[in-house]
Amino acid sequence: MVTIDELDVGDSPDAWRSIGFGVGHDGCCCVGSVRIQLGGDGTGITDWTLRDVPIDLTEVDGVPTGYSEVPPGDSGTHPNGVNRIDHLVFMTPDVPRTAAALVALGLDVRRERDAGAFQQVFFRLGEVILELVGPQDAGPGPASLWGLTFAVADLDATAEFLGDRVGRIKDAVQPGRRITTLRGKEIGISPAIAFMSEA
Repeated sequence: MVTIDELDVGDSPDAWRSIGFGVGHDGCCCVGSVRIQLGGDGTGITDWTLRDVPIDLTEVDGVPTGYSEVPPGDSGTHPNGVNRIDHLVFMTPDVPRTAAALVALGLDVRRERDAGAFQQVFFRLGEVILELVGPQDAGPGPASLWGLTFAVADLDATAEFLGDRVGRIKDAVQPGRRITTLRGKEIGISPAIAFMSEA
C-alpha cells in the first residue's frame, strides 16, 4: 500500500511550535505515521515522499515527489492534542487528470463527491485520507498539496489552547464530527490547517 513518509512544509519550526506541535531541533514534527519537515521560504507544502511507489518517481501531476524506504516512526506528543493527520488536501485544476495520475501509482478511488462548484475524489494512503479537490470544468496548470486536517483527542481543549488563532467550532461534513480552522496566515503558517474531532 502506498503511504506517506514525509511532507515538506516551508514554514519556520517556531511557527509550528507556537500552535502546539512538538518539533525537534532538526525541524521535524512527527504526527501519527507521517513526518512533517519544517523550514524554508513559507510557501506551503512544497513536496512529499511516498513509500511503495516506483524508485524513480519525481512528481505526481506537477507535485514534486520522492521515493522512501524509511519505515513509519512513532508519533510525537503535541500540546495541542493532535493525534494524526486525518486528511491531506490535494488541489488540482483538472480532477480527472490528477485522479488518473494517483490511480497510476496504485491508489484506489474510495469515494467521489459532487459539491456543486467543485468535485472531490478520496483515496487512502495508510492512516491518511487524500482528498483531491478541483473545479467541475478542467483547466490548465499543475496540482498542489494545499492543506491538512488534523484529528485531535479533544477538540474543545484544542480550541481553548489555540484561543483566537482558530475560528468557531462547527459541525464537519463527516457525520458526528466537529471541526475548527486555524487562522494561520496571521501567525506564519502557510498551508491551510484545520483540527477535527476523532470519529
